[in-house]
Amino acid sequence: MLATLEAFKSVIARYMYWAVPTSFNAVDIIEIIIIAIAFYELMAWVKRTRAWVLMKGILFIIAFVIVAAIFQMTTILWLASKLFNVAIIALIVVFQPELRNALEHLGRKRILHGIFSFDTQDVLYRRDVERMADEVASACMDMSRTLTGALIVFERDVPLDEYVRTGIEVDARVSSQLIRNIFEHNTPLHDGAVIVSDLRITAATCYLPLSDRKDINKSFGTRHRAAVGISEVSDSLTVIVSEETGRISVAREGVLDTGLDRDGLKKAIISFELRDLEENGKGRFRRRFGYVKEDN
Repeated sequence: MLATLEAFKSVIARYMYWAVPTSFNAVDIIEIIIIAIAFYELMAWVKRTRAWVLMKGILFIIAFVIVAAIFQMTTILWLASKLFNVAIIALIVVFQPELRNALEHLGRKRILHGIFSFDTQDVLYRRDVERMADEVASACMDMSRTLTGALIVFERDVPLDEYVRTGIEVDARVSSQLIRNIFEHNTPLHDGAVIVSDLRITAATCYLPLSDRKDINKSFGTRHRAAVGISEVSDSLTVIVSEETGRISVAREGVLDTGLDRDGLKKAIISFELRDLEENGKGRFRRRFGYVKEDN
């Protein structure tokens, strides 16, 4: 056992001497941070793609080579050294689609632009909010004319994960066509609510808590009670289209505002999404890390 430990120490001393710096300064700290971020992004990319399965096999081979080095299995080490260059080329060929997608994604990030151009980011976010509000308003007006019931919840700071889990994951860009299709009669997703988070439809056919308040008008049905219910337990905004009357309403903080037209609905959604930005500029920093501009 002692001989094995000594062999391991000698391997570390021989091959990892560069990992023990003789001096340590601010540049080294910055370098460590950069390497840590790069390693994290690499592992996140591997986890998101089919590379994860292949990576587990590669890690097994690396572990086997390390064991061979510890026990001085010279033949295995000689074979590994000869196959190393070929293996690098083989990995590039195997991972070519993933590498290409990763480089394209990195090229679209505009990292320096995102760090220094706060005002531009705010303008882009405002534009996307206005586009989403217009899509939702168009869909609601169409559904109002055809008496198609709808329930759309916009998430804010309070997470709605427990309600998302009751539905079916969608993760799609908000569009009037998609919303109308979801709430179309006799379709699999029409029953329940749609939840929108960071300007994307997160899930559909979600179940919401019903309000038990007695002061809600008896003419309002289950959709309106669900909208008021979710607004009582979160800081969300909910849009309701009545299946009986076609009336468009919004619920927020337990208050139901009914009889909205297209412009009124758009204004309510835009005001809700941009409140942090309008009041104290908080949105520009919250959205820096929580919101990614839509590319598709």
